[in-house]
Amino acid sequence: MKPIQRVIEIVPAQGAAREGLTRRQALSCMAASMALASAGCTRPDPGEAHPFVRMPEAGYGGEALYYATSFVRDGFAHGVLVGTREGRPVKVEGNPVHPASLGRTDVFTQASVLGLWDPDRSQVVLQRAAGAGAAVPSTWSSFDAAWQRQVHDLRARQGAGLRVLLPASTSPTLNAQLMTLKERFPESQLHRHAPLAAAHAPMLVSGHVGRAVPAISRAALVVAFDADPFSGGADSVRCAADWASAREAAPSGGATRLIAIETTPGLFGARADDRLALPPAAIDAVIERLALACGVPGAGNIAMADPHQAAFEKRLLAAVRAAGPNTLCFAGPALAEHSHALLHALHRRLGAVGHTVRHIATPEGDALPGLLALREAIERGEVDTLLILGGNPAYDAPGALRIGDALSRVPFSVHLGLHADETAQCCRWHLPMSHIYEQWSDARAFDGTASLIQPVIAPLYDTRSVHELLASMLDDETRNGRELLRRQWRREGQDSAGFEAFWRASLRSGVVDGSAFADEALADASLPSAQPAHPAHEAGTLTAVFVSDAATADGSFANNGWLQELPRPFTQITWGNALHLGPGTAASLGLRSGDVVRASAAGQTVEAPVWVQSTHAEGAATLPLGNGRKAGGTVARGIGFDAYALRPDGQATVQLTLKPTGRHVDFARTQLTLSQEDRELARTVLASRPIIQREEVAPTLYPPKDGKPAHAWAMTIDLDACTGCNACTVACQAENNIPVVGAEQVALGRVMHWIRIDHYEAPPDAAPGASGVFQPVPCMHCENAPCEIVCPVGATVHDSEGLNVQVYNRCVGTRFCSNNCPYKVRRFNFLQYSDEDTAAFAAQHNPDVTVRVRGVMEKCTYCVQRISRARLMSEKSGKPLADGDVVTACQSACPTAAIHFGDLADPASDVTRTKASPRHYALLGELNTRPRTTYLARVVRDDSKDAA
Repeated sequence: MKPIQRVIEIVPAQGAAREGLTRRQALSCMAASMALASAGCTRPDPGEAHPFVRMPEAGYGGEALYYATSFVRDGFAHGVLVGTREGRPVKVEGNPVHPASLGRTDVFTQASVLGLWDPDRSQVVLQRAAGAGAAVPSTWSSFDAAWQRQVHDLRARQGAGLRVLLPASTSPTLNAQLMTLKERFPESQLHRHAPLAAAHAPMLVSGHVGRAVPAISRAALVVAFDADPFSGGADSVRCAADWASAREAAPSGGATRLIAIETTPGLFGARADDRLALPPAAIDAVIERLALACGVPGAGNIAMADPHQAAFEKRLLAAVRAAGPNTLCFAGPALAEHSHALLHALHRRLGAVGHTVRHIATPEGDALPGLLALREAIERGEVDTLLILGGNPAYDAPGALRIGDALSRVPFSVHLGLHADETAQCCRWHLPMSHIYEQWSDARAFDGTASLIQPVIAPLYDTRSVHELLASMLDDETRNGRELLRRQWRREGQDSAGFEAFWRASLRSGVVDGSAFADEALADASLPSAQPAHPAHEAGTLTAVFVSDAATADGSFANNGWLQELPRPFTQITWGNALHLGPGTAASLGLRSGDVVRASAAGQTVEAPVWVQSTHAEGAATLPLGNGRKAGGTVARGIGFDAYALRPDGQATVQLTLKPTGRHVDFARTQLTLSQEDRELARTVLASRPIIQREEVAPTLYPPKDGKPAHAWAMTIDLDACTGCNACTVACQAENNIPVVGAEQVALGRVMHWIRIDHYEAPPDAAPGASGVFQPVPCMHCENAPCEIVCPVGATVHDSEGLNVQVYNRCVGTRFCSNNCPYKVRRFNFLQYSDEDTAAFAAQHNPDVTVRVRGVMEKCTYCVQRISRARLMSEKSGKPLADGDVVTACQSACPTAAIHFGDLADPASDVTRTKASPRHYALLGELNTRPRTTYLARVVRDDSKDAA
């Protein structure tokens, strides 16, 4: 079986007649088909791949084939199942046996399939002559010849002058190849640049480099010091999943207590039971006082005068003492090294090491010199050959380093990347890289667990993986990616007799059994001497904090339209970023949301719009990274501002000055008010009394429905489990062929998402520091549906199983249904939003879902195609549908299992159980629309304001 294949589609030229082919067109198609079939422009078969051993729900009926592989972000593996239709990857699901995902995903994993089909991906080799401006297309053979000439001199010098710049990586195969390179060229030097490495920084204790692996499921108390375990880091999906599982299993009121002290509102802080907003230096002081109170040697006594903060720290100390060894602490990248060491010592003091946290060796391997050392070597004239094996340092390096200028001075520079980005424009050679779903490779998860990465489709373009490139450059006899991987894992200790069984089992499951790193016992913490954590605060300046953007991350996803149009969780801003300020700080500067300021730091200046956030710390400014791109794709260019220009090198924070420019911009937002206006849309209950008061509903003129249906599909969304991560929104977009509309259309209120995540800020009388609540809102599938009675052509109808069905072929675009919907969940194609001209986007579409055109209304369908697929499988097998046979796209993606879907006709189903909860309520239930989509209220701890 050869499921890996290239899909070739003959598309009529723009403007050509679509109703039929002329003789000339038919002959042209035949000639093209024969030429392509001869493999003249395709690559050799990359080898046999193995589908997932246990097919998920989406594989029913044999229509979709899933492969277990990994999506790699910041060097770490996230186990996924990539679904292919007719050889085309169209949907990504979490791998239930992978420790980093447990069957769940995040927004980046869900959107990765669009990155595969990105038409702006680099497709050919580019060469830039010395002193020339624009690069010209070239070939791999031309590059290989140029490299052979270059390597002749390098051998004579034993590699002196050769530098290799690496992104974050945990690949055993790549590490082995780099060791070979060092053996061939002993005078060469390796460097590493990972712009968000601080978010995954290993703990530095007693000179030992190690990684902390948390176990939230064992913790009674989790404290995040300027960290966000639910969104930042290689284990964020696992942390959210473990917290949700522990919460579900805990008795009422006994769930894990969450406390957050943060500068910028995060997903963990939004779900925390107690929260305090402080700038980084003040958070360092809180850690110092907490460690001193708990008896940690070396902790200093820093005075604190704020009575509100004193009350918070009293509650924090009481909670830590009560939890003891069941305490788990996280420290963010903006904090001082001394604070990280103090928290490590605190874990040991409480007896938490080996229980709620353990330590392993770093999957990234040995520490390497960074960009500063590379730039200094270039300035000294010590670098004549530079290999950049992924990443985009010319964009995401600190602005003061001016790495782009340094790269342009290297005589022989090579950049391997997915896009012809900013770094490619500074190098003599740019080489197109294979997407992670097109290559053979390997990578480790946050706990060291290894995964074999297999391609799910042959390379769409003439690209190479980093393993294939290095094998070619090192004159390796083995240059096939699959064989390189097999050779490496034979060396990893797999005996020849059992290797084939190991190989097939690892590919089918997506995990190498027994490969997780063992615990390492670290010595007692030797605290570094306490030093100022941050530069001295100057009058009129703010502490600048740099964070990963919630949608574009470090900028790697800036050309992904799904993510650019994804509303940021707390602001609902799309298509760009903003400089975040607290309300007091903004008022002192005379600023309001949308005002454009000139931000200056370390001799660099950028202009950025301001967003005033009620839960942001005062005296600090947050600058999201990952925007302001100048190259790298048509979607990425010109969106937002580039915060890297202000980022310092070697410091977590920097002092920032802001000056108003007098200009004002309007953000493209999907939610214009963050207040519930006393409507109790996203409800809360006390843990001691988790009961929703029932309200009288309005009378109805709808006739009663007779008879009991065979199936009654329904959904319940648990607001107490939702963290607002937006994974459901992107999963729905991928599953249902939902287009992006662009910033202008979003600003007009024409966003197309079938499920949105509303965010409501806490009311004034809430607990201090409270971040509010998130509420996912899909179609309600009302039994008394207001949309159905006003449609003049019967395009929106009710089926026998309770679904509110939209018949696209009947819709004439009156929009009466949208006007009559109180939930505002119906979307109208005002323009031709779906791209019908780009063949790559058409290849990504789910063939089970109609691609809508202009003038048609659309909305959530409860993934009716999945219901139909499960029903067909049931008929084929002769077994009735069981609970869990139908899993919607949003439900399968949710890291915290907040979405429950099933059959109300089954009294034992999960959705029936959730609707019997005392926390259950209907959104706008007083309207008597009788929605099938309902909610469970958020639970608020009774002791959130009191001492633990």
